[in-house]
Amino acid sequence: MQIEVTHLTRYRYQPSVAHAQHVSYLTPLQGDHQKLLSHRLEIVPPPNECVSRTDLFGNTRTFFSIHADHTVLSVTARSVVATSLKPAVLSPILWEAAQECFRYQAHAPYHPASEFIFASPYVPIHADFLNYALPSFSPQTTLLACAFDLMNRIHQDFAYETNSTQAHTTALEALTQRRGVCQDFAHIMVACWRAMGLPARYVSGYLLTHPPEGQPRLVGCDASHAWASVFIPRLADDGAALQGAGHWLDFDPTNNRNAGEDYVSLATGRDFADVSPLRGVILGGAGHVMDVEVTVTPQPV
Repeated sequence: MQIEVTHLTRYRYQPSVAHAQHVSYLTPLQGDHQKLLSHRLEIVPPPNECVSRTDLFGNTRTFFSIHADHTVLSVTARSVVATSLKPAVLSPILWEAAQECFRYQAHAPYHPASEFIFASPYVPIHADFLNYALPSFSPQTTLLACAFDLMNRIHQDFAYETNSTQAHTTALEALTQRRGVCQDFAHIMVACWRAMGLPARYVSGYLLTHPPEGQPRLVGCDASHAWASVFIPRLADDGAALQGAGHWLDFDPTNNRNAGEDYVSLATGRDFADVSPLRGVILGGAGHVMDVEVTVTPQPV
């Protein structure tokens, strides 16, 4: 599948901003099942400096600064990606064996996924997440079965309500109020997974949706999306988990499904704080209004 994404963020300031420094995560990832065919970042007013680098988690992070008075900042990311369906995963590893892979052992080799077990700004370690997660982790159950059951429970137990939470709402707050949006559902699944001593990360991106039958696709009315990614260790021939080997598998509790070829991954991190699409520091602009317009469309291959 080939997908085009246009993501526009516009800030209107009052009074004007004299100086601004921003960081954006708006470049889709490259991977085995997602190829970035084209990408362009349009910034108005033109920045005095603009540099893109790869961050700790393998995302493209773009820093730009503007040293001129402005009352409007417009950042538009235009991307085209080619996605393909990931093969089905049928791992027989039990969740207890996977948990053991990440239990601390002196002098054991470092596991790259272990950095996604610990607390992060939006995802604290709390007993409430453990209590919520435990019913999905029955003894001697495969890790995959636990993940699907947890995803299904979050989908059933939490109400999707626009504007019920804010961008800075933590996973614990969303868990308590039992409602939120995709960012909250992803944070809750990540928090539950970590509460069980298993690595999980946050994924930001887009989902290709389809307009009602007979209706045209509306421009600018799509939205960013978020889901969770959990690590599945790989088993050796003797049934033991191979140290450091395995893969990440994406779960979308908002839609109760695995991420497929209709998903575009933008960035991965410990939580939203690591991959916010656009954030910055400004001098001036005491008041501001932000508008976001996203359009996700299929393209002929």
